[in-house]
Amino acid sequence: MKTLSETWFAEGYIDFELKKYTLLAYLQEVSKYFAENKLYPQLGDLVFHYNNIVAFRENKKYLQEHFPKTLTGIQMEKLQLLYKQMIEDDELMQELESIINYSAGKMKNTITNGTEIYEFVETKLNIFPIGLVPLEHNEGYFFLNEGKYNITRAYQYHLSFFEKHDEKYRTIVTEYVDCWERNLVNTYENIKAELIRKNKALPNPAVYTIETELSYPLEETLLPIAKRSLVRLISKAA
Repeated sequence: MKTLSETWFAEGYIDFELKKYTLLAYLQEVSKYFAENKLYPQLGDLVFHYNNIVAFRENKKYLQEHFPKTLTGIQMEKLQLLYKQMIEDDELMQELESIINYSAGKMKNTITNGTEIYEFVETKLNIFPIGLVPLEHNEGYFFLNEGKYNITRAYQYHLSFFEKHDEKYRTIVTEYVDCWERNLVNTYENIKAELIRKNKALPNPAVYTIETELSYPLEETLLPIAKRSLVRLISKAA
C-alpha cells in the first residue's frame, strides 16, 4: 500500500499541485481497500495523518502535545523550524496553508467513508458472556463467529490502562488460541471448559462470544472492530 511519511506535507518542495497529487494517490489506494471492506490498518493510518496536519495548522506550540510520540526529536525540530519559516515567508505560508486545508478536507471525506463501514459492522455484532462473568474481567477469552463460516475462533485477551493528556484509556492485547467447528459437541460452554483445563493460569476467566452475520475480511475489519467493541462493553460494565 502507498503510504505517507509523518511530515509529508512539509517535506521537500512545497508545491500545492505536487502535494495534491501525492495525497490523491494515497487516498485512492485507501479507498480501494475500503471498497473491499478492509478498514485496518488503512483507517488508523489515515486518522493519524489527518490529526498531524490539523495539529500543525492550529498552533506550533501544541505540536509536542498533539503529534504522536513516534516522531523523533529531529522531526519535531524540523516541523517547528518549518512553522517559523512559514510565518516569516508569506508566499510559503499561503502555499502550505493551501496544502493543509485541501488535504484536511479530502482526508476527512475519506475518513467518513471508512467510519460508515465501521459503524455498520459494529451494529451487526452481537456480544454476550458465556456463563457468569467474574469480578476480575480484565483478562479472559472471547469467541468470534462470522457469517457463513462454521468456525468458532478463540482469542485470549488482556486489558490494561494507559494515560494520555491526563486521561485514562483502555487498551487490549489479544492472542489467537485455536478454532473449533461449530456443532452439537463444540458448544460455547464446552469450549470454555476446554480452555480452562488447558490453561491453569486462568481458572476462572471471563469469556465472551462475538457473533456476526457478516462475512467481511477477518484481520482487516471484523477482528479489530470486535476487539474495540469488547473493550467498550467491558469498560461500561466496570
